[in-house]
Amino acid sequence: MAFSRTSFRVRALCTLAIATAPWLAIIAYSGELPSPWKTTSILGGFLWSAFWLQALWRDWGHQLRTLSSVLAAYRENDFTVQARQHSGGDDLDHLFTEVNALGERLRNERMQAQEATALLTAVVKELDVAVFAFDRHRRLRFINPAGERLLPPTSKPFLGKVAEHLHLDVFLAGDSSRIVEHAFIGGLGRWQLQRRNFREGGVPHQLVVLTDLSQTLREEERGAWKRLLRVLGHELKNSLAPMKSIAASMPNLLDRKPRPDDWEDDVRQGLRVIGSRAESLNQFLDAFATVARLPAPERKLTRMNDLLHRVAALEWPVKITLSLPPEWTLLVDAVQIEQALINLTKNASEASHARGETPLVEIVGEQTEGTASITISDNGAGLANEDNLFVPFFTTKRRGTGIGLFISRQIAEAHGGYLTLHNRQTGGPGCCAILTLPIDQRSQATQKRSISDTRIP
Repeated sequence: MAFSRTSFRVRALCTLAIATAPWLAIIAYSGELPSPWKTTSILGGFLWSAFWLQALWRDWGHQLRTLSSVLAAYRENDFTVQARQHSGGDDLDHLFTEVNALGERLRNERMQAQEATALLTAVVKELDVAVFAFDRHRRLRFINPAGERLLPPTSKPFLGKVAEHLHLDVFLAGDSSRIVEHAFIGGLGRWQLQRRNFREGGVPHQLVVLTDLSQTLREEERGAWKRLLRVLGHELKNSLAPMKSIAASMPNLLDRKPRPDDWEDDVRQGLRVIGSRAESLNQFLDAFATVARLPAPERKLTRMNDLLHRVAALEWPVKITLSLPPEWTLLVDAVQIEQALINLTKNASEASHARGETPLVEIVGEQTEGTASITISDNGAGLANEDNLFVPFFTTKRRGTGIGLFISRQIAEAHGGYLTLHNRQTGGPGCCAILTLPIDQRSQATQKRSISDTRIP
């Protein structure tokens, strides 16, 4: 038992020593043995050596079969099998140690992969988007519950069926990212399509993800209508309430006998209020029509320095400082961009003038490799609440219409840019309005930083 637990090297050396021992004796005493005994000794030596060499071969074959069995188990993804090691610490034991370590690592990696796959499967099943996976023959290989709800129950089982049979072939052609209209069993809807290629087992597959935009768009539409109706209702009540009150009180005034001495003044004052509120309501409706009829921009190469100088040269109650790149040219709709800049400059000048402490508005133009920005900053009181900045017809000004910022943002987005407002981070109180526009390849290349500085009193 103790000999069987020693290392393979020791067992092999001992076996070879025992197998060769008779030959050493025959060589040592071959001169003293008679001829019949020599033949018998040689024959016995062959049998003795063959027996022990066969034992050594069986031991070696056993080790190889053990290693082969372990590797075969690993090939079948059974990583629980390990090679039995001896305590000798020879090269064969080192080999078995490495094989067992490999099995332990493969077992841990498979466990982690199974846990990750289970987590991913659970997440995909809980997603509110439809997920489909097709192989290279356009056969469905995976579908989540959200995808199953889109397909007719008569098509079950879904897996293994071609995309044409499931009426999903339209999603496997065309642009990989787009918005499509498609009718499923729930009716016609708008879907955001995302398609990606991936490989499984070296075989190409296609992953299709469909996001229902109809519900989101309906919720956004309802929210927009609620906000619009709230603003419309507020404006109409502000105009109609005093008109109704005055219209109701004037007949009472005329029916009084005798009439007051100043009844004519009261009637004229009431009519002036009605006319004023009617004019305000008319201006509000004109502003509403302006928002609804904003045309698409007609872009032309525009010298931005000239445009911004025209804006700054208007009659403003504060001092305007310009800092612009030289020879700055952009492909924009000059009329719309100028209107947006006038709106932003008007807000900045009014905010600075209202504060009254050396009012100043600064307009800075910058251009990077892909975008151009115009920053209009003031030293007013800053923004108290940023939630309703871009809500149409919402204003905190006494005579404001509430559409200036909304139209400015619409103009920026129509040009592929955006408009942001935030309070100044340094240099005291105030607000910064940043109009960012993309640079078209046909625009002139200019310097990134502003170097000219013009002051307009």
